This record gives sequence, C-alpha cells and structure tokens, in this order.
Amino acid sequence: MTDVGVTVRQAVEADDAALLDLDRNAWDSRSGFPSFRTVERDSFFNEHSRPEAVLVATDGDQVLGFARLVDKYSFVEGAGVLLVAGLAVAPTARRRGVGSALLDAITAEARRRHGRKISLNVFSANLRAQRLYERHGYVVEARRIAEFIIDGEPMDDLVLAKFL
Repeated sequence: MTDVGVTVRQAVEADDAALLDLDRNAWDSRSGFPSFRTVERDSFFNEHSRPEAVLVATDGDQVLGFARLVDKYSFVEGAGVLLVAGLAVAPTARRRGVGSALLDAITAEARRRHGRKISLNVFSANLRAQRLYERHGYVVEARRIAEFIIDGEPMDDLVLAKFL
C-alpha cells in the first residue's frame, strides 16, 4: 500500500544533492556493490544519467527514493526494451509503499514510451526486493550463478522482466 504523501515525478537538477545522499546511504551488500559506495562523487547526475532518466519519489520536499529508467539498447532491434538501472528507497522510508509507487511510475513511463518490456537485475540475497518485483508482475528470466563476489561470498544475479 502506498503512503498517501508519496508522489513520483521526473527528477530535476535541483534534486542532485538529495539523490546523491540517498544513493550513498540506500545500499547494503545485499542490494548494491560495496565498491560503488567507496567511489567519491560530487554529483548524482552525469553524462550517462541525466535528470530526464530518473523518477523521484517524494513526500513534500523530502526525497524518499529514485528509479533510473533507460533504453536498454541503442539499436532499432532492441527498441521498446527499457532497463531499470537502479532503484533505491531511503532506509527511513521503507515499508511506506515508495518502491511500489516507483514501480507503478516506471510501468506508466514505459507505456508512455511505447515500451514492450522492462528489465532489471537484483541480487539473489535481496529477497525483499524480489517479492516486491514479483508483486508488480516481474518474472525471473535468468539466474547468473556466482556472477559477483560480495563480502567474500559468491552472489547470484537475477535478471527479471515485466512484459507490457
């Protein structure tokens, strides 16, 4: 169930600092790459990730989460396949329906863009995220066994998809 105060909108440049802070604090070893958290950055947005590719969940002025939605392929045969290249919810905003609000907005945006499929990746250890994606119609397309080493342990990478 989505919290009444949660709204989703397209990101703007002014969201940069709040999104960078969220991106630094939302991930743990079950949901993100530890090495990415140690990289020094002074901006969330860059040449590969512009505000127009990011949806932001807010409650008033507070940024609660984000999702980055991009074309998965740059060639015509892959047209209509979109990739969720990151979805994060602030630890203090979890269990408020922020992830569901973002996934609903992703689906609406994908349909607006005439998408036919939405793809994303999730670590096998991130069971909470897997359940959320499943509730929103995502299915497992592939399991990459021991794709990563996280905290010294092999971690499977799941490829999920939602067909529109």
